[in-house]
Amino acid sequence: MNLRKIWLFTLIFSSLLLVAGCYGGEEKPEKVGETEKPGESGEKKEEAATPKVLHLAVGGEIPTMKTTGSMDGLSQTIIQNVFEGLYRLGQDDKPIEGLVETSDVSEDGKKYVFKLRQNAKWSNGEPTTAHDFVYAWKKALHPDTISPHAYLMDSVKNASNIQNAEDALYGKVDELGIKATDDYTLEVELDNSVPYFIELLTNPVFYPQNEKYVESQKEEYALEPENLIFNGPFVLDSWQHDQKWLLKKNESYWDAANVKVEEIDFKVAKDTATVVNLYETDTIDVASLSSEFVDVYSGDAEYVTSMNSEIYFLRFNQRNDDLKNVNIRKALDMGWDKEAATDSILKNGSIPAYFLIYDNFVTLEDKSDFRDRFGDFNNEGIEKAQEYWKKGLAELGKDSIKFELLSYDDGQRKSVAEYIKNQLEKNLPGLEIGINQQPNKQKIAIEDKQEYDISYSGWRNDVSDPVEFLSIFLSDGPYNWQDFKNEKYDELVNKAMTDFSDTNQRYVDLQDAEKILIGDEAAISPLHQSGTAKLVKPHVKGLAAHSNSTSTYKWVTID
Repeated sequence: MNLRKIWLFTLIFSSLLLVAGCYGGEEKPEKVGETEKPGESGEKKEEAATPKVLHLAVGGEIPTMKTTGSMDGLSQTIIQNVFEGLYRLGQDDKPIEGLVETSDVSEDGKKYVFKLRQNAKWSNGEPTTAHDFVYAWKKALHPDTISPHAYLMDSVKNASNIQNAEDALYGKVDELGIKATDDYTLEVELDNSVPYFIELLTNPVFYPQNEKYVESQKEEYALEPENLIFNGPFVLDSWQHDQKWLLKKNESYWDAANVKVEEIDFKVAKDTATVVNLYETDTIDVASLSSEFVDVYSGDAEYVTSMNSEIYFLRFNQRNDDLKNVNIRKALDMGWDKEAATDSILKNGSIPAYFLIYDNFVTLEDKSDFRDRFGDFNNEGIEKAQEYWKKGLAELGKDSIKFELLSYDDGQRKSVAEYIKNQLEKNLPGLEIGINQQPNKQKIAIEDKQEYDISYSGWRNDVSDPVEFLSIFLSDGPYNWQDFKNEKYDELVNKAMTDFSDTNQRYVDLQDAEKILIGDEAAISPLHQSGTAKLVKPHVKGLAAHSNSTSTYKWVTID
């Protein structure tokens, strides 16, 4: 046994009992593609046809299966594999046709006509039609069923007014700029021409829903596999909450002939040592690595890394009186070593962030990068943080403060939260931080209710435009989970969401908005741009791991 194997045996031995407990002590599954034909004693072993199965591990439960729900990366991954909209993300992260067969856009860019595939069906055999889109989009905007992602629809005619409780069109979803002119023709009108509108359509909030089926399920819709029908490459066949679930190939899918994998088996495994053990024993085909395993596997042929279009940050909940103080927030933003967190804890290609819009995300017309104008925010060192801390304490009339940090409960992010706590308590005298670790689904619910002080949070983009990140902090936005309010910020971002007449000025406005958010107000504290380190079995091909931290399995093959 070589040194790496000895080290791994020592590291993961403690997880073996957990694995046995989680999976019922079953014998190790055979490798995909290997089987033994049953027969009488002494009969020659033969290779039988076995399903092409992709085996994966994830860190927690699926928060929602509703296309209009409050979803994280895992929810969106599952949803975009069992449902399909007008467009989907391709293997190169560019939008490609989903249910759209042909499309036409007016010269002014404000009217789209989509012709749908007439061979697209729901898994119950009913056709997927233009009416399904009209129903779903109106439902996503109706006050009684409004989606947390409804703001992505703002460019559609009257969508913004329909969401505004003070507007005459509030709740009048029939005024939305969408109509089905026949079963397979969908017309969409926009208030303004939006250059990234097709990218928006890849988000699940724009997916269709079958009205007859959804209404028949009432409050039970999407809670279990039997309360769902599907129109994507796969169906959710079984779902043991918090433990495991299984996707199966959807034989009713219009492009089923090009879906080669027959099943995708997911197991919940929160601990990285457990995940690595499952990988080493050929129980799963892909393993996400934390830092201690990066050191071991970085030279392995099965080791791959990638950068994600995902930024992690601390939310400062300004319902907390102490966090209303900008000097306290700036001290918390600057009071720890971000480079050490990415280099020593994450080690997966993540880079420290002093921004929300990362390098190489947007190139301006003059060929400069969006980041060039302001560079890093609040990268002034520990001593400057201590100055802000003392000033903030004096303004509050306190000599000590206690905060609770809401965090994820999986291994790597848990380690980052503990590092932040230790650094801040060490560098800011009088500060005490308690950590509240929660599974992702529960963590999102706590953030939504704003029942926290500081939260370890993150955001991934749906379109390649800075407004995608900045719009979530609008004072009336559905994801403004920290009560940040700034009139100038709102003005700049709202203008950028509707006015594309002067591209250069639009980017200047967005740069100014980012400076207000972080440099001036320290409403959030950027942590890092996410990188990913994985092990992938060589027999797995065509796995589309998108930069927004979701994945598509439609093109996967198992050799």
